[in-house]
Amino acid sequence: MTEFRFAAEIIHWRGPSPFFFAPLPPDHAEEIKRLSKLLTYGWGVIPVDATICGVSFYTSLFPKDDTYLLPLKDAVRKKTGITAGDMIFVEMALRPPRR
Repeated sequence: MTEFRFAAEIIHWRGPSPFFFAPLPPDHAEEIKRLSKLLTYGWGVIPVDATICGVSFYTSLFPKDDTYLLPLKDAVRKKTGITAGDMIFVEMALRPPRR
């Protein structure tokens, strides 16, 4: 598995389904985009294992503009107290899709 570590400022998307995301740095997004054909299970989403503030979870990156967004599940946000505007440190590993 390819692993990444990065800091990100949490953003809140207020679309039809409001959600919180950690945008990936451009250099990581470029590498993930290169590997995406091997890992995506459709619509360009990439499955990952992530750890934030000691809380580990499984999710999928969403492609957005020239980067990817790491969605933060409500359960993760509640355990960590993370909200929009917070700076966090992320440890993340790409993984093959669950089938």
